[in-house]
Amino acid sequence: MKEIYYLCAVFIKLVYRMDAKKILFIAQEITPYLPESEIATICRNLPQGIQERGREIRTFMPKFGNINERRNQLHEVIRLSGMNLIIDDTDHPLIIKVASIQSARMQVYFIDNEDFFQRKSTVSDENGNEYEDNDDRSIFYVRGVLETVKKLRWIPDVIHCHGWMSALTALYIKRMYADDPCLRNAKIVYSIYNDDFKNPLNKDFATKLKADGAKEADLKLIKADTSFVALTKLAIDFADGVIQGSETINQEVLDYISAKKDTPFLPYQSPETYMDEFNKFYDVVLDSNTK
Repeated sequence: MKEIYYLCAVFIKLVYRMDAKKILFIAQEITPYLPESEIATICRNLPQGIQERGREIRTFMPKFGNINERRNQLHEVIRLSGMNLIIDDTDHPLIIKVASIQSARMQVYFIDNEDFFQRKSTVSDENGNEYEDNDDRSIFYVRGVLETVKKLRWIPDVIHCHGWMSALTALYIKRMYADDPCLRNAKIVYSIYNDDFKNPLNKDFATKLKADGAKEADLKLIKADTSFVALTKLAIDFADGVIQGSETINQEVLDYISAKKDTPFLPYQSPETYMDEFNKFYDVVLDSNTK
């Protein structure tokens, strides 16, 4: 009898694994839409490689103002646009655009908004000064992606986040979207890069997240400290798996994730190995019982 029970359990797990093929990529940068960087290059190649390994993918990035829409053939997806997202008591229209990378047979969805993403640079101005509303931009981006995925009625098994602008994804999934049938069962993987921002985010960051549905206890790390380290620790706390995306990352952050024995962690992988190792890691996270 025990053997039959064991075989049934293995069969159920195998069936689930066969169905668990949908990977959502939430990227801060993707080349060729933005200049090459570590994140932009990985987020260009990884979705294609994972798709070629038999999984279904969707990929998102912000529609920063320095992205050439005509050259890259972006166009608005009317059926997905039109929603307003309220951030800090202000309505912000959500506009969804899409473009194709023909050689990779993949589409990239863009989150756009006139208030947040029409500037001619990404997270800082031409003088290197980081935008004061980067916290609002991050909230809008993450919420915009999740609301669009709901509209697509596409249920991801794994959500892989790249870049600090996607750091709030796990918090939103585990708290604000905990009852949503499209998102509540998704496992969150967070890749940490050497992309620290220098100035703390807005001091009211935690208050804005609480207004969206986060609990007081969730925000203890960023209530008095809105630095890159504090935000990354928050992402780690809610993630189901963490990947070291850059060979060198903030030491305090590395120590923090190393101490999280119950959260699967994949150390840095070389350009030659990361594709297969990430693909295997998704299955490790899917099989884990984290959070």
